[in-house]
Amino acid sequence: MADLRKDPLPVGYHPLPPGHLANVVTCLEMTARPALRPAPEQGFTLARMGAADTGRFRNLFRAIGQDIMWFSRLMLEEEALAAIIGDADVQCFALVKDGHDVGLLELDFREDGQCELSFFGVVPSAVGGGAGRFLMNEALTRAWAQPITRMWVHTCHFDHPAALGFYQRSGFRPYAVMVEVHPDPRLTGQMPKHASPQVPLIGG
Repeated sequence: MADLRKDPLPVGYHPLPPGHLANVVTCLEMTARPALRPAPEQGFTLARMGAADTGRFRNLFRAIGQDIMWFSRLMLEEEALAAIIGDADVQCFALVKDGHDVGLLELDFREDGQCELSFFGVVPSAVGGGAGRFLMNEALTRAWAQPITRMWVHTCHFDHPAALGFYQRSGFRPYAVMVEVHPDPRLTGQMPKHASPQVPLIGG
């Protein structure tokens, strides 16, 4: 694991390259299986996705992430995305209700003894209806059924305002804060110009 204390930013304001965004990222972890919080049974099921499901994955990724600046997987070629979600050490699921995909869960076990909760989210219409808690309980149960000693996730200030508190109530604890600088995906074509309207678009 990288040393997150190396080369910290100095105090003060720092200009960004034109066309870039700064993303404040909070890293969280847990080192023991937590108690699960109550989740209402509302007809949710999980459908495993694999290498042949890149189209389904991208559609769900966009539906969840368009307004919270999810873009990383949109930058991947089909072969690269298929290799990840088809990897035997990656568990990728669509959360399904009434025949519709309403959530995404990806658990990455490619590092020995660890699980990264690499993608977790529900579509906007499912927020607040119990889908997130059901999905988190599934994530925790499946992750800690494996021989791991650590589960981790990161969230950022572009995410839903309730995300950080939700992760903490689920048993994760913050351990680092970082700043990620990246090209604005609305300017590079990965996302439409109207995506994430709460994030100022400069240069578009």
